Amino acid sequence: MTSSIEDGQPAQPPHPTPSSRSTGLSRTLIAHPTYGPLPALLLILTVVTGAVDAVSILSLGRVFVANMTGNVVFVGFALVGAPGFSLSASLFALLGFLVGAAVGGRLITRSGLDRGSLLRAGVTGELLFAVAALTLAASSGAPGVSHGTSALTGGAFGPAVTDALAGMLAVATGIQNAVARKLAVPDMTTTVLTMTLTGIGADVRALREGSTSARAALTRRLLSIATMLAGAVFSAWLVLRVSPLSALTLATALLAVAAAGAVLAAARPGSWRAA
Repeated sequence: MTSSIEDGQPAQPPHPTPSSRSTGLSRTLIAHPTYGPLPALLLILTVVTGAVDAVSILSLGRVFVANMTGNVVFVGFALVGAPGFSLSASLFALLGFLVGAAVGGRLITRSGLDRGSLLRAGVTGELLFAVAALTLAASSGAPGVSHGTSALTGGAFGPAVTDALAGMLAVATGIQNAVARKLAVPDMTTTVLTMTLTGIGADVRALREGSTSARAALTRRLLSIATMLAGAVFSAWLVLRVSPLSALTLATALLAVAAAGAVLAAARPGSWRAA
């Protein structure tokens, strides 16, 4: 027996090794007891959010297609004539997002209480609109097809194409937002980080007290922030240095990966599927 037991003291549990922590994190993302593979797939969609907003902000006239709070503010800027802001693109994005949210609502109704079917339908629908936007951009013949915006003096796309791209990408993210809201995985909204950041600051006391749930929440929040940042960084680099089309291709490819994952997840039974 160990000396701690001989002295009447309970043996201390072994400290987790880096490999055990990594395995635990992986299981939390792809085999969560309550949410199954949803956390990992929603993190991919969070990367997509950073990517598409980088495309829209840097090449579509300073318009958000995933963050409607910022987009409403941009509409206000455009209304008073602030330079560099496109009122039409912002309005198309707002309308598109509402349409996408409505589509997401229909998908929620059809999927019933099956999270797997809902995610599969939502990501597939989002992918279709992203492919349509990518096809339109690629066939436009605009400078944004082959040049980074750092080398352009004018717009990356013409006004009509810009408005159409803003609208279609906003429909896609509207679907994503509605579906993520219904899936209700804590701290993984995929499009908004305001409450995520608030939670980090508000739960400092619980973290200091060693709360297990607070640590798990902190991990989810940091992953959400990191993935959106990663999507924005890589996409912005592509927009500036290569072309907006290449960044949109990246976002569409990530959506295809998420869609494939959602199809595989929906093909397997599990308690996580019950909403």
